[in-house]
Order: sequence, then structure tokens, then C-alpha cells
Amino acid sequence: MITDAEFAEAATLAPEVVRRYLGGKGWRAERGLSSGELWEWGAEDESRLPYEVLVPMRRRRDYAGRVADILEVLSVVEERRAGDILREMQLPSSDWQFLRLTPPGPSGTAPLLDLVSALSGLKELHTAAASSALTLQSVQPGQKPQKVKEHVAAVRLDQTRVGSYIIAAHTPLPELAFDRPGGTAGQGAAAGQKALFDGDAFPDSEPNPQLTEPFTRKVSRMLFAGVMCAHAAADAALLGDSLDAFDTYVTAGVSANLCEALVKIAGEERRTFSLSFDWAPEMPMSQTSPPVTLTGRHVPALEAGAKELRERAAREEGAILYGVVTRLSGQGHRQATIYGSMLHEDPSRVRSVRVELRPEDVDRAAAAWRDGYEVAVHGDVEPYGTGVRMRDLREFVVRPE
Repeated sequence: MITDAEFAEAATLAPEVVRRYLGGKGWRAERGLSSGELWEWGAEDESRLPYEVLVPMRRRRDYAGRVADILEVLSVVEERRAGDILREMQLPSSDWQFLRLTPPGPSGTAPLLDLVSALSGLKELHTAAASSALTLQSVQPGQKPQKVKEHVAAVRLDQTRVGSYIIAAHTPLPELAFDRPGGTAGQGAAAGQKALFDGDAFPDSEPNPQLTEPFTRKVSRMLFAGVMCAHAAADAALLGDSLDAFDTYVTAGVSANLCEALVKIAGEERRTFSLSFDWAPEMPMSQTSPPVTLTGRHVPALEAGAKELRERAAREEGAILYGVVTRLSGQGHRQATIYGSMLHEDPSRVRSVRVELRPEDVDRAAAAWRDGYEVAVHGDVEPYGTGVRMRDLREFVVRPE
């Protein structure tokens, strides 16, 4: 039952807000009546009778009571307090992600260490998805663009849901814009999105070209696609003893960073968890987005997939490194440490690379180190310890200021 204060708040909800919420939760508008619209919830082929609510279309004397009736029915369907549903209706239109953990102990509780790991992993998951929404890469750079930082800062946590332990996160969508003249938000809601996936891995799935997709929605879509495809790649690795699927799904949002975030959510105990997704009703999805469940069996495959992606990204034949010499070591100063960036990578990604010099490169490297000049080095890059090294040099050029 709703409280007196919540009853007063119900009177302030516009009919459009109630209809938007019902549509986003899978309710169907069945028919119009003289005083409102009849909405139903339940599978169309379900043997049991569906739930029904009558949505008033105009404010009359009993408007607050009719909205209160709707909230109480929703409370039964969703197994939540009517006041919590009322509060959610008042939030800005958002995409939602629900992270369901399965910790030991009473339902609705979780060990502190499990929550710390899960929340850290959820943050990294959003960071990886936002980075992929900007640039698809198998390994995302450590220095994140400002747009990625702004997205992560905008993610909000809501109250927990009924279940073992469910963390609810949402990202508000900005006001929608349309490419065609005279476009309206109503037209966009009707058009929706053609698919959750896009990119080379799914060439037949493209977003609706009429709708200028907000970055927030692109991140939500990339998050779903990345998690779904990481699950598929882990399954393929378990069945076929091959990690090639992880590289295949990079164009759908899979990255080493995303896989590592999923591993972190599982925690040290590698517990089963699932992610489910709800989409802002102003931008409905025609394609279903079922929950994705990851078990302890998937975690080793995800760890191996992340390692493989990092190693593949670190291998590059004929790479070009720009940077400055910070150290000379080894017998005859045949090893140089160069701090800089690779031409084939994001220029914001800078790191130290160990370079194995040819005899004719030693004097040039020493001069560059002494004078602080920039160098350009052409050679093959491969993994080395926790970093990379360059071997088989073709060219070493000092670029004086």
C-alpha cells in the first residue's frame, strides 16, 4: 500500500509518464475507453489471466486514486514497494543495467568484499564500453578520453532489487535529436532501433539512420553487445579450446578491458552473476536483450581471452615507435628504453618500450639520450614480461628539435 505522502505525489504524475513506464516494462495498450486506456501485462499465450490497469488520460477528481491503483498493481507484478516504483517513474528517462550477484547468506545481503569487487568491476565495465563506443580496440588505452570519464561519472546507482543481491545502475539519456527536419521525440520512439549490434562482426545490423543516437545509448548498446559476445567467446573457448572468438568479437565491443572487468565482478570466489538490461522507452529496441549469465566456468576463459587479446595487440610487425630515450643498458648499451607511442595505436597511449639496438644504432641512441632529442624507430613489437619490446630493427632515426 502507498503512503499518504506517496498518494499526493501520484497526483502529480502526468498520464504520459505512466504510459511511458508501462511501455518500457513490457505492458501492452489493449484498447481505449471513454475515460482512459486499458493496459495488460503477461504473455499473450499464457493460460493465466493477465494483469490489467486502467490509465486515466485526463485529470479528474479521482486521478490520484487511479494512479495509486496502478502503482499497487505494479507493486504486485514487480515485487517492489509502490513508493519505489513511483520514485523511478519520476526519474529522467534512462537505460538500466541490473547486476545480479549470488553471494552466500540471506537474500538481500552480500559480503562487503564481494560488493567492493563487483562495484569496481561494474565501473570498469562502463569504462570499457564507453571507450569502445568511441574507438573499437582489443586493448583500450590507460589514459581515457574526457567523454569516457564524463559517462562513467554520470552512471547512478539505484536501490537494490528483490533477488539474491541486485545492483541497479542507470544512465540518463539526454534529449533526443533527429537528422531529418521536423523530427520529434514521438517519431523516434516509434521508430526505435533496428538492432542492438552494429559493426563488422554483425554487418546486417545497423542503427536506425533517422535517429541521432545519444552517446549514452551507444554505450548501453555497446555494453550489452560486449557482454553478450564475451559470453559467447568464453563458451567457444570452453568447447573448442581456442581463443580466436575473442578477437572476432572485438568489432562488437569485446576488449581485454571488458573481459577483465567481468572477471573482477565474479570476485576471488568466482561466483556466478548475471547482467540484464532495460532500455529507455523513448528509444525502444526491436531486438530482445535477454539476461547474460556468467558462471565460474566462464571466468578462466575470460582471463585467458583478455591475456590473448593483450598479447595479440602487443605483436606488430613493422611497427613505428615515436618517443625519447630514457635509458641505455645491457652489454655495449645495446638495449634502449624509449618512452613514447606506437604509430598504429591511439596516440594518447604512451608507455616505455625496450628496444634491442643494432650496433650502428648505439651512438645515435646515446646522442639522443644525451641531448633529449625525439627518435623514430622501425621494427617488430612483441610481448615482453608485463610490457612489450621491439626487435629486428629496420631503422633508427634521431629527430632533433
